[in-house]
Order: sequence, then structure tokens, then C-alpha cells
Amino acid sequence: MISPRQLSGWWQRLDVRVRDLPLGLLLLAGSFLPALHGKGTEVGNLPTRPFDALALLALGLECLPLAVRRRWPAVCLALVSAGFAVDQLRGYHSVAGTALPLALISTGAHLERHRRAAALAFSAAYVPLAVALYRLGAGGETVTGFVTFYPVLVLAWGAGAWLRANRIAEAEHRRRVADDTRTAERSRIARELHDVVTHHVTAMVVQAEAARYLTAAPERLDQTLTAVSDTGRRAIADLRHLLDLLNPDHGDGHGTDGLGTGARTPHTGGLLTLVEQTRQAGQPVEFTEEGTPTQSAGSADLVAYRVVQESLTNALKYARGSRTSVRVRHGGKEITVEVGTDGSGKDGSGSAAASPGGSGRGLAGLRERVAVLGGEFSAGHAPDGGFVVRARIPAGNPT
Repeated sequence: MISPRQLSGWWQRLDVRVRDLPLGLLLLAGSFLPALHGKGTEVGNLPTRPFDALALLALGLECLPLAVRRRWPAVCLALVSAGFAVDQLRGYHSVAGTALPLALISTGAHLERHRRAAALAFSAAYVPLAVALYRLGAGGETVTGFVTFYPVLVLAWGAGAWLRANRIAEAEHRRRVADDTRTAERSRIARELHDVVTHHVTAMVVQAEAARYLTAAPERLDQTLTAVSDTGRRAIADLRHLLDLLNPDHGDGHGTDGLGTGARTPHTGGLLTLVEQTRQAGQPVEFTEEGTPTQSAGSADLVAYRVVQESLTNALKYARGSRTSVRVRHGGKEITVEVGTDGSGKDGSGSAAASPGGSGRGLAGLRERVAVLGGEFSAGHAPDGGFVVRARIPAGNPT
């Protein structure tokens, strides 16, 4: 049994001329019904006459070109107009005359080039037809009648032009939405790459620099090099996940996160891992976590993770050796994060060292992440010359 959806899909795959032909055939068949004879469009008040051989030609010209009304609208309008003229001049007055406004609507909607020339040519052709009908009708139709019929034809063209304008506007809207979606996705991926690459590479650079001064302490040197290797493996794993997100087949329930959701969620103890990694790089970090993360927190957990990650990265880069504190509190409705440095690093860094220089992309990205969830974010200098990052992230948003 073929479903309506399958039937619709099959119909849409047919050539447009095949899909438009039934309308013309329907008008052609209706013109031969005795009950509809003489019931069509009548301009000029000529007496209705029965069909003859010329009527078949007129009906064919009026109906069959509707098959190309979307493919070649100008050709369709020219042929239908010729058939309509023969129909009216001979007095057949068939229902096939309805094809003229249909052709005008299609031309107004689908003609792409020389639209003004086509409209002027059709208007010019209407004048001799009106004059001929007026003379053949022996005054049966007044000039007002011919003038009144012309705006009806213009209205049909205008309806097609309105449909065309709406179609163009809708296509432009879809294009803008697609562009905005691509831009937002690129920005999101750029933020993820920044968070992952900057944090891991910064930790690796700091650890490698420290290893240069540990040649006389093989045990500590081995620990430092092991930490560099572990950090590199974590960076590769995170980058592989981002590449999976760019795969069109990603999100089918078999993603690398193992959750079947296609979303990246920090594993249990992820914050503690970040802190330990930063400590291994030589940064003294005090970590306090209150409450327990819940599954209903949605993407708030990931945003909190990124806030801590970026803040610790900045601490390593710009306040190296400074005492750093990380406080995270998981509440029922929100997660609060506070990461601060005191600005007294071993490298002589004061307030200048605590300042997060660079491009500012990281803090801007954090602000956007938190704002999307309706939270609050702030980053600035502390009174003691350090730097403090605070975030309040509403929990329970699954997106």
C-alpha cells in the first residue's frame, strides 16, 4: 500500500511539465461538456457558435501550453493568448478561456527576464483584439467593457508577480537563516577549539619549560614529561571529539561521548582533573566544590567546566605561580563558579601578570556561553591586584 507521503514524493520527482499538463487537459476536457458549452469567458458580445475544426485548434492553443507555464512562461502566454483571440473572435466562448488568467499568473510568477517587455507586448496585443471584437460585435459591447476587462488581466499578472516576490523573499529568508546558522556553528566550534587547544597547549608549554630546569632531578623530570604526554593525549581526545561533531553521521546515537546524545559532557571528576593538570604545570590551585552535579543540570555543567578551564588557562599564561582559587557550588537551580588569582606569581608578576591579555576571545566566548543560558558573567581585577572570574549559570537547560 502506497502511503500519501510516498505518493507525494513520487509526484514531486516528476518533470514540472508532466505535473502541469493535467491542468490543461482538465480544461480541455471540460470545454467539450455540453453543459459548459458557451459558459466560458465572453468579450465582445458575439453570438455563441458550435465547435468546428478551427475550434479544436483554438482549444489546443489555450489548454495544452499550460504544460510549459513554469518552464517557458513567455511561450505559454503567447500561445494561450493566440488561442484566446481565436476563441473570442469566432464566438466559441469555451471554458478553455480560463487558461488566459492562469497563463498570466504563471508568467508573472515565473518569468525571469524581459518581464517589462512581455507585459508591454501583451498590453499592445490586447488593443487590436478589442478593436476587432468591437467591430464584429456591431456595438454590442461598449468601450467601457473592453477597458474594464483589461484590469482583470492586469490583476492576474499582478497576482503572479506577488507570488514571485513572496517566493524570492522566502528564499532570501532561508538563505539568511542558513548563513546565520553556519556562522553560529562556526563560532561555537571556534570557541570549543579555543578552549581545548589553548588550555592543553598552555599546560604542555609550561610543563615543558619547567622540564628544562629538572635535568639534575631525573625523578621530577620523568614526572613532568609524563604529565606533558598525558596532557597531549587529552588534547588529542578532545580534538577527535570536535572532529566527530563535524562528521555528518555524528549524532546517530553512537558518538564518542558514549551518551548517544551527540553532546559533550564532562565526565565525573572533570573539574578535579583540570585542577590536577594545572597543579602539575606548577600552578598552586586551591579547589573547593560544594554540592553534587545532577543530570538535570543540562549544559550548565559543560559551561561551568569551560569557565574553570579557561580561567585556569589564563592563570597559567598571565599569573604563573600565583595562588589560584577555584570555587564551584552546585545548587538546585544554578551553578556558581569563581576563579581568582592573587597576582603574586613567582615570576615577579603583579597586577600586570594577573591581567588576561591576548585576543580576549576566551573571556568573550565564556560570556556568550553563559548569556545563552540566561546567566551572569563577570571578569575583572580584584582589589589585591589579582584577577577574578565569576559566573552564575542557571541549571536545567538541556540545550
